[in-house]
Amino acid sequence: MKLEQAIQSVNFKNETHKAGLNILYTAWWLKTMMSRELKNFGLTHEQYNVLRILKGKSPDEMCVKDIASRMIEKSSNVPRIIDRLVLKKLVKRTNDANDKRHTVMSLTAAGINILELSTKRINTVFDDTLRLAEEDASVLNQLLEQIREKDS
Repeated sequence: MKLEQAIQSVNFKNETHKAGLNILYTAWWLKTMMSRELKNFGLTHEQYNVLRILKGKSPDEMCVKDIASRMIEKSSNVPRIIDRLVLKKLVKRTNDANDKRHTVMSLTAAGINILELSTKRINTVFDDTLRLAEEDASVLNQLLEQIREKDS
């Protein structure tokens, strides 16, 4: 769907501003599709992101600060997200072996299982939705990284 149809507007300051809106709309659209699929697993996209971060570091444990630094949405309330994952028994919270005042998180077997199942579904959504040739995807990645260069 063209951006003009999606937001019912044809008035853009210029192509650069249209591209910015297109990025925002596409990100929202993709996030909505992911959220719909993750809901079937009782997960939010933020919880899914935390599980993926922990899986990437497994078998090592991680503290909240390290998890927060890797989140896609930096404004996420990581301690609250972790609390919910602990209640669902998907994440285990323990004291650090070196510093008992410091808590660390790791995936439980249930967390690994739900992550594997939900990732299969998300991968299918991406494969079905993001119909880009590898070369086009590479160009898009380069352009998006170029936009964020000033953030470094």
